[in-house]
Amino acid sequence: MTQEELFKKLIAHCKEYGFIFPSSEIYDGLGAVYDYGQNGVELKNNIKRYWWDSMVKLHENIVGIDAAIFMHPKTWEASGHVAAFNDPLIDNKDSKKRYRADVLIEEWMAKQDEKIQKECDKARKRFGEAFDEAQYRATSPRVLEIAAKRDAVHARFVEALDKNDLEGLKQIILDCEIVCPISGTRNWTDVRQFNLMFSTQMGSTAEGANTIYLRPETAQGIFVNFLNVQKTGRMKLPFGIAQIGKAFRNEIVARQFIFRMREFEQMEMQFFVQPGTEMQWWNEWKNTRMAWHRALGFGDNMYRFHDHDKLAHYANAATDIEFNFPFGFKEVEGIHSRTDFDLGRHQEYSGKKIQYFDPERGESYVPYVVETSIGVDRMFLQIMSAAYCEEKLENGEERVVLRIPACLAPTKVAVMPLVKKDGLPELARQIIDDLKFDYTVAYDEKDSIGKRYRRQDAVGTPFCVTVDHDSLETGTVTIRFRDTMEQQRVAIADLEKIIGEAVSFRPLYKKIKA
Repeated sequence: MTQEELFKKLIAHCKEYGFIFPSSEIYDGLGAVYDYGQNGVELKNNIKRYWWDSMVKLHENIVGIDAAIFMHPKTWEASGHVAAFNDPLIDNKDSKKRYRADVLIEEWMAKQDEKIQKECDKARKRFGEAFDEAQYRATSPRVLEIAAKRDAVHARFVEALDKNDLEGLKQIILDCEIVCPISGTRNWTDVRQFNLMFSTQMGSTAEGANTIYLRPETAQGIFVNFLNVQKTGRMKLPFGIAQIGKAFRNEIVARQFIFRMREFEQMEMQFFVQPGTEMQWWNEWKNTRMAWHRALGFGDNMYRFHDHDKLAHYANAATDIEFNFPFGFKEVEGIHSRTDFDLGRHQEYSGKKIQYFDPERGESYVPYVVETSIGVDRMFLQIMSAAYCEEKLENGEERVVLRIPACLAPTKVAVMPLVKKDGLPELARQIIDDLKFDYTVAYDEKDSIGKRYRRQDAVGTPFCVTVDHDSLETGTVTIRFRDTMEQQRVAIADLEKIIGEAVSFRPLYKKIKA
């Protein structure tokens, strides 16, 4: 099965099992907008809890806020979004499809890296255990040829981005003979910039209405509240402000399911530090955030850092944490050193003094900021991509299972009476009543026990508890473990402890803080 086929199956699975639905589907949907179903919203909430608690509970100097989506229009002038929040877009004249020019070039460079890796893999098969990949990369004529071509394009790409050279970007696309994935042709338009912000009107009459914007990021809500939080919380540098909220971008090239949407949710933390210490904190937050991802246990090799070729107008350092999705390594989180740009600009545009008085230095200054920003929806897709598994069992049967970490699973336990009579449903309901105050619990009595197990596997439920006739006499039940399919006989009284230890976030938090 190809990665493309796997991704299509994952998308179908998300709809079939109540994770994600196309928005307004009865009206044929709305492009790049999705709704989270009954299982999806539970997983999404658990992701947000994992992030929020790891930020706010594990750090005494980080607090949270919830800022409004609508903000004064000057906010976006100060932040630079009105003037500079653009994507370089290019159209293929034959397919009529639009693409981001920078993404086309990045994908071409990624293909060159794949070619190099294939050459190394072939050589490894030839030479066996004696193979030295580093030496082969440094000496193989074919590898050196591909690498030289890739590096030359990369240098031109970085220069074009730095100079905002749209003609230069198009020339790279032409020189690399990049074709449209739909038409297969190289009949391209010129590259042009497109602002991504949604605008709307606020006011009681059309004549008196003001143009405002749906926020394209949540960070500015934190910056404009810096003094409110610092003073009311008596916060001392370094300290952070965390926020989870919706953001909106008019993505013209929205694709890859929920990876790039027009309405999405962000989890952002802005960490305010003394000028001159920002690089130390930037490196520390890089390591902390990577540990947060790897604690989920999907494999360290599934993640990598990717430093930005072009820094944003506000940054002096930036890197992305990328995850290996079915469509390749892509960004799930950014860690940026934003300098004093944001607070400084809001101070300038508002005319209000936005500074921190440092009692140790005896002076006031505008703090520097280190940002961690992660998309909830991309994190959701990361977990679903890593968790989705098709297994062939020893008896020849097949099952689809979501190996979602137990603490994030939408439903923690399903309770099933073996038959719908003889008092078994009543006992199952009693067990649910004992567990539902602490866990999301499902009740399932339809179909054979095997089919019920498969249903729960498909939505990622870590535990299934079966109530049988012996349960009435012995006070015991059979608990089945999703990943191993192992079954154990346990006392009903022990269920809460067994489930509680398995679904706790505590082991993940300890890994992050280790």
